Amino acid sequence: MLFDHIIDRSRTGMLLGALLAGCAVVDPSVRLQQADALAGAAGWERSTLAAGSFALTVWSPAAAQRAATLTVYMEGDGMAWLNPSTVSPDPTPVQAMALQLALRHPVGAVAYLARPCQFQAGALPAACRSAVWTDARYSPQVIDSMNAALDQLIQRTGARRLILVGYSGGGVVAALLAARRADVVLLLTVAANLDTAAWARLQHLSPLAGSLNPADYAAQLARVPQQHWVGTDDKVVPPGVLASYAARFPAGARPRVTVVPGFSHGCCWQAGWAAMVTPQLPSGE
Repeated sequence: MLFDHIIDRSRTGMLLGALLAGCAVVDPSVRLQQADALAGAAGWERSTLAAGSFALTVWSPAAAQRAATLTVYMEGDGMAWLNPSTVSPDPTPVQAMALQLALRHPVGAVAYLARPCQFQAGALPAACRSAVWTDARYSPQVIDSMNAALDQLIQRTGARRLILVGYSGGGVVAALLAARRADVVLLLTVAANLDTAAWARLQHLSPLAGSLNPADYAAQLARVPQQHWVGTDDKVVPPGVLASYAARFPAGARPRVTVVPGFSHGCCWQAGWAAMVTPQLPSGE
């Protein structure tokens, strides 16, 4: 496995992360309004895609995008639990990290895709059972829905190729999608628990019995170029989880994992994101 240690980066995102983390009980409708405001300030607009069992929320630039390659950012697990024993009634994230990264994407056609049941206007639909953001957060039903949404985003832009970027649990979803699709030319993840079985053991959690594990699809993923980042100070997804994932690949096809000194699960990916992601993008993107 390739573990790189890169120089520490700015901590300018720390204050925002701390402030948002302190607002964990903010009403879901307010979280939606805050995300709308953040995206709107960058000239992005919200839309909804009917995809399988769910209606998925998308933010993308208001100006029409036509491109051969589309980069899609996928959100983390969001507010799955209120505390270790209480399931959240709504998984909408307080700090929409993947949206913040998407808004900093440097070049090319781009979209942000929320996870099922996140950022819903009004009451959650019947399909939004709590299992969707707990035990079955990476279930075939969830992956089918996200896959259907990707098909629709491709139709919107006329793209032939996809770059998938996932934050935290969104990286798990992105990897599972890359394993089944033939049009993914690059998989990028940030702080992603890509070996969910190893992650559950390390964190002393019950196995996600209703979910798929990207590490089980190493044979399919070995053909996909990958770059994964994790922080040295990440207590949610420690670097060892990425080591376990990479170890499932043949020695000559192990994905690149970069360990970033001083970064944690929520800090400080936003500030330097454009500089981090630009070298990874294919020429011309």
